Amino acid sequence: MTTYTIEHTWEGQKIEAHEQVHLTLDRTDDGDWALVIDAPHHGDPAPSGPPGRLWRLWQYEVVELFFVAEDGSYLEAEFGPHGHHLLMGLSSPREIVAHDLPVAYEASVENGRWTGRACLSKDVVPGPLARFNCFAIHGVGDARRYLAWSSLPGDKPDFHQIDCFPEVSLGD
Repeated sequence: MTTYTIEHTWEGQKIEAHEQVHLTLDRTDDGDWALVIDAPHHGDPAPSGPPGRLWRLWQYEVVELFFVAEDGSYLEAEFGPHGHHLLMGLSSPREIVAHDLPVAYEASVENGRWTGRACLSKDVVPGPLARFNCFAIHGVGDARRYLAWSSLPGDKPDFHQIDCFPEVSLGD
């Protein structure tokens, strides 16, 4: 089991504890990935559609995980506090090759925080894994905040800088 805490803005400024997001990743007995998200709920407007797969989920309050394989392909997995999710397979930065990948996901909001639980099939996470990063986005308009486990360079948030992600060993 590995726990990640998102405790910086995308460019590396420390954030206060009440804004931090905690992610726990573990492998199941059959090799799938169990994910638990513990995040503050910021009360952003919820998507109008029912819980489930939602294209452009990144435009809402969301937590994103990027699993990057040695060959540069990667999985972008997005999860929201209202039960919405989006999993995309990419061959390289911004080159989507699959966008309707399956996931078992549920979320709940309680006492100003939200919890998400997902099971990612070993078949949708590319491998062998080489790099990893995770992010949280919330707020509307000028109050939009982009947070990162490992900060990134640049003048604006760009979460597809996979070569800048830390090298990791997640037990694949």
